Amino acid sequence: MNTAEALVRCLENEGVRYIFGIPGEENLAVMEALKKSSIRFITVRHEQGAAFMADVVGRLTGKAGVCMSTLGPGATNLITGVADANLDGAPLIAISGQVETARSQLTSHQYVNLVELFEPITKRSKMVVNPGSINEIVRIAFKYAESEKPGAGFIDLPCDIAQLEVPEISAAPLRHSAPHIELADVGSVERAASLIFMAKNPIVLAGHSAVRSRAAAALTEFAETLHIPVINTMMAKGIIPFDSPYSMWTIGLPQKDYQNVLIDEADLVITVGYDIVEYAPIKWNQNRSHKILNIDSRACHVNKLFQPETEVMGDISSSLRSIMLRCSPKEEPKRPLAIRAEMAAEQERAAGDVSFPMKPQKILADIRSVLGPHDILLSDVGAHKMWIARHYNCYEPNTCIISNGFATMGIGLPGAIAAKLTYPDRKVVTVTGDGGFLMNLQELETAVRIGTAFVVLIFHDDSYGLIKWKQMERYHSSCYVDFSNPDFVMLAESFHCKGYRIHKAEELATVLREALKQKVPAIIDCPVDYGENMRLSRRLKGLISQLQSREPEG
Repeated sequence: MNTAEALVRCLENEGVRYIFGIPGEENLAVMEALKKSSIRFITVRHEQGAAFMADVVGRLTGKAGVCMSTLGPGATNLITGVADANLDGAPLIAISGQVETARSQLTSHQYVNLVELFEPITKRSKMVVNPGSINEIVRIAFKYAESEKPGAGFIDLPCDIAQLEVPEISAAPLRHSAPHIELADVGSVERAASLIFMAKNPIVLAGHSAVRSRAAAALTEFAETLHIPVINTMMAKGIIPFDSPYSMWTIGLPQKDYQNVLIDEADLVITVGYDIVEYAPIKWNQNRSHKILNIDSRACHVNKLFQPETEVMGDISSSLRSIMLRCSPKEEPKRPLAIRAEMAAEQERAAGDVSFPMKPQKILADIRSVLGPHDILLSDVGAHKMWIARHYNCYEPNTCIISNGFATMGIGLPGAIAAKLTYPDRKVVTVTGDGGFLMNLQELETAVRIGTAFVVLIFHDDSYGLIKWKQMERYHSSCYVDFSNPDFVMLAESFHCKGYRIHKAEELATVLREALKQKVPAIIDCPVDYGENMRLSRRLKGLISQLQSREPEG
């Protein structure tokens, strides 16, 4: 058994179902080994798409997605997707080919030191230099990638090492150690309960670690039993069902929003699975006016604006339930519930707006009306992401995927392919801007070839809308952000997909239902009124000022 064959055997042992990538001369031995494997190799059209697919597999399953490239430019094309997974906490393993070990010491065609290149954007980056170490290198890479906080691992396999025989003792994959659930110490739990007892207006800020830890049920029980409102970050959408009376929805808009008022008025912020990469402390604790209780499976980050009074470190669900047993319910939080009612009324009004081009709120209301509670919406990055965070309501975690650590444009379309492969029985919609869509549109061919059907809904405004929004707010004018677009319907048809164009707001829900029935990807070109960005900014300034001037009830 050569090293390439042993590598594939180790990947099978890790439960890998798919590898996304592009073959090259320096990974021919691995491709040959994959022919006899249970792993399905998905040939993509660009390595960035492969990395994004592996990224989304990792987010949805908690098991590392795998992408592969050849050396040099193939490997460097993986970098953006690998960095996205690493910063967003998605387990991923990237594997590349490399020149022969002798050539790596010389100036050589297509050679670059990939181990050093990937080191800053992975948890572990190693080259295989000894066939006898392949099983250890693979097991360690997966262990690092999948342990909290998850991230990326990189394995560089020179083409000469790939073909060398592996000693029999090293050919067998290593056993997995059973995951050990650590419980918080009793002292920290009691200190946490004491903080909650003394608080008049506590509020929870829940982050993505709570999603990864599968703490949704425990957090919902905690909130509803103790009457404590919950705000979630973009990446924790659905951690508590949006229709729970204690769900205060999502924070993260560049402007101050309803959620900021609630945090400003809280005397205790209970951060549950919160990561400063998602939403910086300066955006909610600039005045250091809150006490903070941090509940997570690991120690919190070091930040001068995020210094908890108490940390409860251990399994999040167990910690929440242990604290809950030591606490009595708070009085009904009248102020948060009143603000929640205003949020819901605003959303209901927006859902009935049939003006055209369509308002973002109306588009998202129609998507929500068509998708079931378990179906998946993926957001690309751009102005539409802010609207999805604010207006797309979720019943459970991992039904709205948003990159908000590295926040990478171009993830939407490859991510939809990965989501449909992972959950073939669920409806999948990816919402993207016309900028983000063109960054990886070549993967439409991949989707058609491998038989994945989903919907791509394009917010069409002929510009980089989020940057225009920020330029208008700061300078009252915009520059260098406008462009023209192809005919998206004809483009879809040229890829053997189904194309639709929206001509009036009343059409969208019907078109969505038809598009989701197609056996191939469907692209919906939907003109959007992004003048709503500035209208929202002005409206929020007045609204927040008004809310802050009111005396909090209770």
